[in-house]
Amino acid sequence: MSIKLEKAVQKFYDGLEEGKLYGRKCTKCNAVEFPPVYACNTCGCWDMEWVEVSGRAVMKSIVMPAALSSKPEYSALGPYAYGEVELEEGSTFNAVVKGMTKKKRRELLDKLPLPVHAEIFQRDGYKTVVFALDEEA
Repeated sequence: MSIKLEKAVQKFYDGLEEGKLYGRKCTKCNAVEFPPVYACNTCGCWDMEWVEVSGRAVMKSIVMPAALSSKPEYSALGPYAYGEVELEEGSTFNAVVKGMTKKKRRELLDKLPLPVHAEIFQRDGYKTVVFALDEEA
């Protein structure tokens, strides 16, 4: 392969250490990929550039963790759920959404999509991204 591949993971995690969220923007169709990937999922182009993303998003679904999908490493967040999240830059992906109980899920289901924002969460040995409901939600 003659394409020069960047270390997408390193740039992404270095950004988290600096309090920044980085994605990759396609130079052909301008789609933004988050979390970052080597090639554009929209058009397949390999020519991608780093961009800082806002972290503002909407949550489109809420799924409570089951016994096999719960993650003990997120226990410090308190109650959480999984949700389909779409960044204002366009990327859609599954994410952890903190502060979500079964009762709160029932109350919010009819109000979807809801505004959320990214937060950087310190896990054991590295930082990662989780989402939280905006105050007005």
